[in-house]
Amino acid sequence: MPVLRNIGFLARCLPEGAQADIHPIRNAALAWEGKTIAWIGPEVDLPSEFQAWATEDAEGRLVVPGLVDCHTHLAFGGWRSDEFEARLLGKSYLEIAAAGGGIASTVRHTREATRDALLERCRGFLVGMARLGVTTVECKSGYGLSVERELVLLEVYAELARTERMGIVSTLLGAHIVPPEYRDRRTAYVDLLVDELIPAVARARLAQFCDVFVEQSAFSVAEARRILLAGKAVGLRPKLHADQLSDGGGALLAAEVGAASADHLEYISDSGIAAMARAGVVAVSLPLASVYLGQPPLRARRLIDAGVAVGVATDFNPGSAPSYDLHLALFLACTLERMTPAEVLKGATIIAARALGLEDSAGCLAARRAADFAVIDAPDPTFWMYHFRPETCLRTVRQGETVWFRGRSPSCA
Repeated sequence: MPVLRNIGFLARCLPEGAQADIHPIRNAALAWEGKTIAWIGPEVDLPSEFQAWATEDAEGRLVVPGLVDCHTHLAFGGWRSDEFEARLLGKSYLEIAAAGGGIASTVRHTREATRDALLERCRGFLVGMARLGVTTVECKSGYGLSVERELVLLEVYAELARTERMGIVSTLLGAHIVPPEYRDRRTAYVDLLVDELIPAVARARLAQFCDVFVEQSAFSVAEARRILLAGKAVGLRPKLHADQLSDGGGALLAAEVGAASADHLEYISDSGIAAMARAGVVAVSLPLASVYLGQPPLRARRLIDAGVAVGVATDFNPGSAPSYDLHLALFLACTLERMTPAEVLKGATIIAARALGLEDSAGCLAARRAADFAVIDAPDPTFWMYHFRPETCLRTVRQGETVWFRGRSPSCA
């Protein structure tokens, strides 16, 4: 039953308020018991009942809710560093994909990987994420692209959820691309997703969401609508990779089907922005992918000004965003998309939690909520983003348990 005192700046990031409202408390304290926050507020107001609890000293640092990475492709085989160089020499994403690279390349490597190898690799990634202050991760399938191999990826995520000290949310992305063996039989592959894979995933309760990549090189709006509605009918909430490389109408479809989020959106239209605002769809910014692919950054200011909540995530994958550094993604959302430090912090906490349907259990700090938080070596969120440097997370706590601590043991009294 510890009390963390001497918190210089505590960002609660409550659900209410605008994108920039992070509900700060200066000179704060936070008490937790078991997995749950017992009290939070200015240290001078700490109730007498908590005075006898063990004390830990934050030494004037920043405390934020445990970060939520709401878009990753965690389980995959191989890497694609050759494509990084090819893009630097002028090849486009679509040109690389047409030559057999891109997602299809990762599908080949992932199909060759054993379940145990994928599991151990994911565990290593999650350790690295915890060191950055991340406590919840969304994990997509999408590199198996057969009933058997997609189920393997989702079973890996189910095992991680059972064994690892990290919140795991699973998403079925069987509609990532049409796999090579179905290239001339697109309708047959969509039939496979709708008639076999989606029902199998729902029966086994292996995913909470169904995602589709809507793009010229992937799936059309009509195909995506059919897949997403099939998922929705069996309890898998829709998500979309939308308008990343062109304005393909993905944002409009996200609003139509009531998606939890539409992600990427570098080429979103004004009508797509308006539709998402009306429908309450979260926009998820993935600036690492924009940088790696040389795409224009998301027009985050237009989305925010239109009333669309903007989350920020990494899109961690071996091709277009081969980094799980969420702090770097937040910094890029500031510098490239003109989001403020407060806006990106809320985007990677309560708004990201909302994109995963977890707004009641993750992403903010309040009494009776989960004790998920990170201690950051910075005086406030603005300085944290402005003075970008590695290893700023000193401690990560997930459901009251310290899962990462940098340096000496917590000072206790």
